[in-house]
Amino acid sequence: MKRLNALIFNLICFLIIPGHSLFSQGTSQVSATGQIFAEIIPVFSASETAQMNFGRFSPGPQGGQIILTPQSTISVIGSVFKGPGTHNAASFFVSGDADAAYSVSLPSSPVILTHMTSARTMVVNNWSSVPAPGIGTGMLQNGYQEVYIGATLNVGTLNDNPVGIYTGSYTVTFDFN
Repeated sequence: MKRLNALIFNLICFLIIPGHSLFSQGTSQVSATGQIFAEIIPVFSASETAQMNFGRFSPGPQGGQIILTPQSTISVIGSVFKGPGTHNAASFFVSGDADAAYSVSLPSSPVILTHMTSARTMVVNNWSSVPAPGIGTGMLQNGYQEVYIGATLNVGTLNDNPVGIYTGSYTVTFDFN
C-alpha cells in the first residue's frame, strides 16, 4: 500500500508542477545535426623539364632560320649550317586535378636572344606546342601531362651574329579551365 501511495503522490506532483504537466502548452525544440564537406584538390602547377636548345650552327653568308618542332626535329632554311651536337624542344611538366582541361598560351610577340658578351641579338618567333595552343586543348590524364614547345630562330650573317652563346627567356601560360 505504501508503494501505491508513493506512486500516486509522484503522479500528482508530476501533473501539478509547472513545466512538467501533461497538459502544459510550452514551446517545443527540435535539434538536428548537419554535415559539412570540403575537398582539397591538387594545386595546378607547371615547371620546365627541358630547356629549348637550337643547338650549334654557323650563320653562313646570308643567315636564315632554324625551325625546331615540338617533337625536337630541326630544319634549316637559308645559308645556316647545322653543327654537331644536340638540339631539343622545350618541355614543361603540367600537373593538377585528374582529367582537368587546360589551355596553352605561347608568347604572342618575338623573344630576343642576346649574345653573352656583346649586344648582338637573334629573334625567336613562330611558337608551336603539343598540345596545340588554344582553349581547353590540354588534358591532365591521371593528373599530369608533358607539354612540348618549339619555335623558329632567325639568324643573321656572321657579322650580325658573332660566334658565342645567345640566351633569353620566354613565358608560357597554362590556364586551367
